[in-house]
Amino acid sequence: MTIAENVALVRENMDRAALAAGRDPKEILLLAATKMNDADRVRQAIAAGVDLCGENRVQEMLEKQAQGAYAGVPLHFIGHLQKNKVKQVVGLAELIHGTDSLELLSLISRVAQARGLTQDVLLEVNIGGESAKSGFAPEEVPEALARAAALPALRVRGLMAIPPVCAAPEENRPFFLRMQQLFIDNSEKKYDNIRMDFLSMGMSGDYTEAIACGANLVRVGSGIFGPRQY
Repeated sequence: MTIAENVALVRENMDRAALAAGRDPKEILLLAATKMNDADRVRQAIAAGVDLCGENRVQEMLEKQAQGAYAGVPLHFIGHLQKNKVKQVVGLAELIHGTDSLELLSLISRVAQARGLTQDVLLEVNIGGESAKSGFAPEEVPEALARAAALPALRVRGLMAIPPVCAAPEENRPFFLRMQQLFIDNSEKKYDNIRMDFLSMGMSGDYTEAIACGANLVRVGSGIFGPRQY
């Protein structure tokens, strides 16, 4: 199947999942996870109607940005952001998904303030409590939001999570539901620079389950571009 055909199929699946959950399909954004896909393939995905593009690797993002690959849609950084790469990402990515520590939030804030801009971020939640993954524990999220609220030039726009690898998509439902409740609970808090706009969860293998559990931003890579050739 072509990239355009894959995007159409993903959209159909998203719409079906949203309607089954009593949700408006228009409120859910499709992010194309473009890792290991060249500028031409990224342009094809944009032409096919994805809402956003997301890159995992800073160098790859910089190369494709220089080629005009993301023209027409917002660019997000969705990978693990190393502290020594922060200066390359702040101001280039509209939204940084994987802010996984107070130290990283503080560094992003300092760089953004020095550049006279406000950087939007999502807090990464280690919803499965996995030792191999970074992110805030669910119980740490309220305190992390309170600390982030005191940082200048930083705006938290929501939460993101990648649940543990499961044998079947429906096995992720408990993690997605816990994220949904965490999102709802913290949406009630009032801070000037905290806005619970995005619940980013769900990838190629489980995005319909994530939508059923409240996700409004899904990150799809192989479902759009086909299997990655490592």
